[in-house]
Amino acid sequence: MKITIAMLSLLATTLLSGCTPRIEVAAPKEPITINMNVKIEHEIHIKVDKDVENLLKSRSDLF
Repeated sequence: MKITIAMLSLLATTLLSGCTPRIEVAAPKEPITINMNVKIEHEIHIKVDKDVENLLKSRSDLF
């Protein structure tokens, strides 16, 4: 009787060990590419006082 219980527990252990999940880590076959096509546009708006604006209009040689 003890041998039968031992054989059944050994069989159960063997069957349950076959159900463990397996995780595999592997490198990709193709290299990883990152596309960096970025278009950046800027618009700068400057508010100036009327005095400064009149000065810039009258003295165009400042800039």
